[in-house]
This record gives sequence, C-alpha cells and structure tokens, in this order.
Amino acid sequence: MKQDLNFFEAVSQRRSVRVFDQTDNFDGTIVQKCLEAAILSPNSSNLQLYQFVRVPEYSPLKDRLAQLCMGQKAATTARELVLVLTRRDRWKAHAKANFDFISASASGEGDKKVKLALRYYGKLVPMLYQKFPGWSVAKKLIAITQGLRKPMVREVSETAVRISVHKSASLASMTFMLGMKAAGYDTCPMEGFDSKRVKKLLNLPAGSEIAMIIACGKGMPEGIYGERFRVPTSELIVVK
Repeated sequence: MKQDLNFFEAVSQRRSVRVFDQTDNFDGTIVQKCLEAAILSPNSSNLQLYQFVRVPEYSPLKDRLAQLCMGQKAATTARELVLVLTRRDRWKAHAKANFDFISASASGEGDKKVKLALRYYGKLVPMLYQKFPGWSVAKKLIAITQGLRKPMVREVSETAVRISVHKSASLASMTFMLGMKAAGYDTCPMEGFDSKRVKKLLNLPAGSEIAMIIACGKGMPEGIYGERFRVPTSELIVVK
C-alpha cells in the first residue's frame, strides 16, 4: 500500500504521466478502490450514465488496446488501462432505479419533496432523455417559450444532453485520478484513440461512447514532459 496523500497534496502532485514503471509492484486492488470512490462523484440527476471498463496488464487485449491508443507511451507502458464510457442508453433503467429507491424509502405518501422527486424521475427525465424524430427541436421550442415568462433551463437539445452525460463521466474520472494519486499511483487521461476499433476490440455496447481512456501505473520521472504551466489565476477565476 502506498503512502496516502491528503487532498491538496494529491491535487498539487497529480500530473499526466506518459511513461510508467514496468518493474514496480502494481496493486490492481487500488484501481478498484478508486473506481468505487469515483462512483460517489456528483452527476446529473443521479443517473450515473457512465461505466468504467478495466483492462489490466494481464488481459490479452491490453497490448492491442494500447496500439489503438495510437501507440502512445502512456498506453503501451501503462500497467492498466481504464476506459470511461458514457451510457446514455441506460437512462430508463437508471431513472427507474432512482424512482423505486425514493418510493421505497419514502416516509409518507403526502411528503411534497417525495412527490416532486417521483415526478422528476417519472416525467421530466423521460422528457429530456427520450429520443424520437423532431423531439430535439420540440424541446428547444418548449424551453424558449417557457423562458419568455420564467427562468428556464435552455440546454435541452440532443447535443446538450450528450454534453451533460459526458460532464458526469468526466467528474467521476477526475475523482478516480485524484484517488489514484492519493494512493501513490499516476494516471494519464487520453483522447487519442481509434474509437471505432476500440469499441470493436472490446465489444462495447453500441449505445456507448468513449469519453477517455486512462492509463494507470507508477510514473517514471521521464514520463513528465516539462514543468507544469497554467495561465494566470486572474484569467481563470473571476469574481463578480
């Protein structure tokens, strides 16, 4: 077990490492522990429309997957690769799971908050996530019309919903990477991969999308390409 870091140490020391140690004893149980922590991350409507797929170093698919990550060193030297998938196709099952949980745990049928929550998962979530021809345009028109007389969420199109799902997957991914750093390991989130071939290789669900692939291991000094650079804080943090 590595020496755990506190939150600010983990944030400060986390880097995208592109070369991993091949001789270090790598503890795959830490990956599992960090992924289980990641699913506690905030996500849109608590639908958790994402999925992690682990490809450990002993998997016969690992080397082939690394090559489909354009052969980059972060992938070929990783001790494990973790795919982060978006699973919008699971919205019905996850909405029902939330609905059933709230129904079962409700203290009383007259609870206003319970009724609102059940209405949210029973009616509003389906309105946002269901797909059929012309519905995306219709949702936008409804938002515009409603917005003329009261505050209204405007991001309701198919593209906006897709972005929202990727946001949730990204929040969970960041929790995972910080957890790995806190436990003494390093990561590198990658967007450079052949998504079509990766989905075929791993037989991923047709309705899934790959948000990123995260390389994991104990980083080597040469795996950090230069000093960290960030634009000025004053440009990124604005107070109104």
